[in-house]
Amino acid sequence: MAGMDNTDSRAAEREEVRSIARAAKAVAPVVATLSTPRKNDVLRSAARALVEAEAVILAANEADLAAGREAGLSSSLLDRLALDSSRIAAMASGLEQVAGLADPVGEVVSGRTLPNGIRMRQVRVPLGVMGMVYEARPNVTVDAFGLALKSGNVALLRGSKSARTTNEALVEVLRGVAANSGLPREVVSLLPCETHDSVQDLITARGLVDVVIPRGSARLISTVVENATVPAIETGTGNCHFYIDADAELDSAIAMLINGKTRRTSVCNATETALIDASLPPSAQLRIIEELQAAGVTVHGDVDTLGALGARDVVAATESDWADEYLSMDIAVALVDGVGGAIDHITRYSTGHTEAIASLNARTLARFAAEVDCAAVMLNASTAYTDGEQYGMGAEIGISTQKLHARGPMALPELTTTKWILEGDGHVRP
Repeated sequence: MAGMDNTDSRAAEREEVRSIARAAKAVAPVVATLSTPRKNDVLRSAARALVEAEAVILAANEADLAAGREAGLSSSLLDRLALDSSRIAAMASGLEQVAGLADPVGEVVSGRTLPNGIRMRQVRVPLGVMGMVYEARPNVTVDAFGLALKSGNVALLRGSKSARTTNEALVEVLRGVAANSGLPREVVSLLPCETHDSVQDLITARGLVDVVIPRGSARLISTVVENATVPAIETGTGNCHFYIDADAELDSAIAMLINGKTRRTSVCNATETALIDASLPPSAQLRIIEELQAAGVTVHGDVDTLGALGARDVVAATESDWADEYLSMDIAVALVDGVGGAIDHITRYSTGHTEAIASLNARTLARFAAEVDCAAVMLNASTAYTDGEQYGMGAEIGISTQKLHARGPMALPELTTTKWILEGDGHVRP
């Protein structure tokens, strides 16, 4: 009987996901044809509503944080989960920014008149029902709603169990705004998150869900990409490197490195590996390591090599230190043979997110930019700049590390596809 109960429960969960997806699909044509002023009004109303509901949202968030602490969540996950007045204000500001951005829907990408007189144009259109699978960060709930609505899409959200209460509060606010604005509440929906099975139900709902976007750990992303039958856009993890060349201005290079590492350790654009040109004077190499340590960063690397410089308290690096995200106040440090050695190391270990270099040598910068294969290359800038808002895009749905459809910060244009429209005058093909 227990097996039957589990089977029945599983079937009920699958049907719940599909029922929510069907409702989302049903309202997709309504959202796709909303005017730009109408969408902007809803976004601005949602921004105000979030601020007005701050007390309710923070109470829900504290319940999730308490449960997370009891469950032993890491400090980086708790940081991603936590909200305060400034973060709620930032979410609201993100919606305001999106409202102020150009609407991509209907934009003519290209067009011409054929020799036979047929007029054709390629225009941007919404993707449709946009499924999101993400961990911890409640701000993704609001970002996904805002970007989906402005680009004419319906948001179907599967947040993590750790943020369930917060996400429920946020979605209730957003659905209330939609209803008060005369839109279907289903413009944004939250899927059940009690078991991981609901993720599988979402990513295999072909015909109901048009695209799915995972955002979170490497394990989550690979699970979605490898098992989805719905088209998936990979937003990759960020094993970001910062290379300090022999021709770098050292003070500036160290400042950029420390900014990328310490500004916010739990985000995907944080610097995780420092690569130092071995031709720098040993005193300069040691200074880089000691300044990282003075900033509170634990250095991982080859103990003998770095110890020979005079570095102390270095943690012996394993293979995973070069390959994984720390998302903490830790960094891997390696000496490399110039820009070529840096590129070789990055090629081996990069996740294709963001790679950076500090150098005053124009040829070195050009080589790095040309040969490093990733979504964003920073020349004399911190890795922290890979961010949709910093790019002037407003809120983003994630950083795509794949090469098809979109790459880099995914904002409004990246959440559309195109349609060809041909207009004739009774043309028939001979």
